[in-house]
Amino acid sequence: MSSVPRLVVAAPSSGSGKTTVATGLMAAFTARGLTVSPHKVGPDYIDPGYHALATGRVGRNLDAYLCGTGLIGPLFAHGARGCDLAVVEGVMGLYDGAAGEGELASTAQVAKLLRAPVVLVVDASSQSRSVAALVHGFASWDPEVRIAGVILNKVASDRHEELLRDALDSSGVPVLGVLRRAPQVDTPSRHLGLVPVAERRAEAVAAVAAMAAQVSAGCDLDALFALARGAGALPGAAWDAAEAVDSPTHDHPTRPAEKRAPSAPVAGGTMATDRPAEKRAPVVAVAGGEAFTFSYAEHAELLTAAGAEVVTFDPLRDEQLPDGTGGLVIGGGFPEMYAAELSGNKPLRKAVAELASAGAPVAAECAGLLYLARELDGRPMCGVLDATARMDERLTLGYRDAVALADSSLAVAGTRMRGHEFHRTVVEPGAGASPAWGMRAPERRVEGFVQRGVHASYLHTHWASEPGVARRFVERCLTS
Repeated sequence: MSSVPRLVVAAPSSGSGKTTVATGLMAAFTARGLTVSPHKVGPDYIDPGYHALATGRVGRNLDAYLCGTGLIGPLFAHGARGCDLAVVEGVMGLYDGAAGEGELASTAQVAKLLRAPVVLVVDASSQSRSVAALVHGFASWDPEVRIAGVILNKVASDRHEELLRDALDSSGVPVLGVLRRAPQVDTPSRHLGLVPVAERRAEAVAAVAAMAAQVSAGCDLDALFALARGAGALPGAAWDAAEAVDSPTHDHPTRPAEKRAPSAPVAGGTMATDRPAEKRAPVVAVAGGEAFTFSYAEHAELLTAAGAEVVTFDPLRDEQLPDGTGGLVIGGGFPEMYAAELSGNKPLRKAVAELASAGAPVAAECAGLLYLARELDGRPMCGVLDATARMDERLTLGYRDAVALADSSLAVAGTRMRGHEFHRTVVEPGAGASPAWGMRAPERRVEGFVQRGVHASYLHTHWASEPGVARRFVERCLTS
């Protein structure tokens, strides 16, 4: 059971100022001496980087599509353990979720699952009295969603604020903050959203400080904290990586639980575990640095719980893989922005190719897929896969329902997982590899590569939904 005070920062639509307010609140409360747990609804990797900068704690995602509704509470409790306050930044508009899936993966659904009050951030720049109708509509749409306060953003003047407050007086939803237009808190964007913290740390520190100052000056922090404290207890146990990797695969909304054969009995009538005993922990190298910033914190925790020693390396700077590397994980990011530097690091490209050629398990998602290709925008990459990659004008974005088409270092054929695609690149495959996934929704197609120990795909998955992925990967490290 978790009794951590908590609140959800939501908005009527994207671009209303959720990230500014949520990050500013995190930083402002942290400056007051509170230990703040940062969370983000949905699959976003970039906003949690700013949250981590604001709080000094790792940002964590709460995604009901990727992980299932049953894991939202446990994952929240895991991240918020020992904290004084948790701030959850929503995604898109409050009631927007997975396309065609009703409320699934929406901020509203997560708020209900967490039994958390919602603070609605409203861009008031082009309205006055109409703000009351907007807030009334959002507050009454779903009676189970408790919109407990409003923060008015981009307010032009004292007179504008007066008009907005007058309009909201009869709404029953209190105004808990008013923020003026403030260009200094803006963060730069490009083709996939905000520029990650790792690429602009000094500027990001200054931006977060500006957000904290603006929120502290314009919001009633005492009232917001009192609101969070009224959330009450959240039943259920916190998620635990060690328990997850040691237990049979749990039920997931996309498929029935996979049954594992029982281990052979040993002397005394007990059951032997299926994890290797008394073996040196295999080193799993995880790509990081500016080019590979997309990852979920739970992945490293699951790998560690499965028996691995997780070591981070930077493909832009490190010329060799960590000593003793037995497996490689390359997550998402922006390799297209660093293609020249990645290509220029020939010693590391050679080391990655040799590791893959030796049959070691390699898991690559999106940016990792591009890095393993023969070339990216005409620049040589690792050449592990017979494929070329290039930037494209079309944005590929959305949740996916997928099934593994071949046995790999991550899953057995037939395993169903849900994932998310988010890229503006195209990969043109050659020959010699089997596809990794068969996409079931929104359209049927095959995608990705399985080649010896390599599993490479555009699909971002959350391993907490299928902890057997981490267990299988580490076991392959021991036997490859």
